[in-house]
Amino acid sequence: MPLDMALDDLLRWYLDAGVDETIGDVPVDRFIDRSAAAPPLRPAAAAPAAAQPPAAEPRHPAIPGTAAHLAAGCAGLAELRAAMEAFDGLPLKRTAASTVFADGNPEAAVMIIGEAPGQEEDRRGLPFVGKSGKLLDRMLDSIGLDRGSAYITNVLPWRPLENRKPTPDEVAVCLPFVARHIELVDPQVLVLLGGAAASAILARHDGISRLRGRWHDYSSPGLPRPIPVLATFHPAYLLRTPDAKRGAWRDLLMVKKRLSGRD
Repeated sequence: MPLDMALDDLLRWYLDAGVDETIGDVPVDRFIDRSAAAPPLRPAAAAPAAAQPPAAEPRHPAIPGTAAHLAAGCAGLAELRAAMEAFDGLPLKRTAASTVFADGNPEAAVMIIGEAPGQEEDRRGLPFVGKSGKLLDRMLDSIGLDRGSAYITNVLPWRPLENRKPTPDEVAVCLPFVARHIELVDPQVLVLLGGAAASAILARHDGISRLRGRWHDYSSPGLPRPIPVLATFHPAYLLRTPDAKRGAWRDLLMVKKRLSGRD
């Protein structure tokens, strides 16, 4: 039988048997003399160790230039102050005369946080130096403290025009600076003056009358432990509402008791 006819018949037989592919996974050399002994198999080389995956990036890294990004990079109060003075992400800063950072002793056991600077504070660049500040000084003196044994700042470091109440958006923009400020000072006790400061730091929408008079906790990733927090009336409110001074005095006594270790 001619060779080409034999091949045709063989292919036809393959097709009838259902074989429709003639290519295997590995090419086979039909001309190799398979009668020769196959060389001994070498042990497979050990697979290289799998490379360790890179450390996962934060899911929501702070956007460069934002308060969160700038605050996170501050290792000390001087750096934080410089970052706040260079920050340009809040329109009301452009109408303020100065960045009101803080006053007092950063090594003090008590950190006091108010709402925002007023006109006199904006002019002098220090918190609580107007009429409210004079009353705050008397309040501190009543429990044996002063500006050398307390540390004072505000939620907003820039004065809103006409001393208006800060908007929720303005507070939210400044909150990373405040949180980092608290972490760097790491006080034993945190005192919040007024409803705006209490709502911002405690993330609560209750009014100051409901928040004051009892201890809360403040936690942050940069703190070694939660900080006890007491909210009380703002000195400006006490100037307008003298009857509230009795409640503020009770709050101050709670702070004094906590500092003495009796609470």
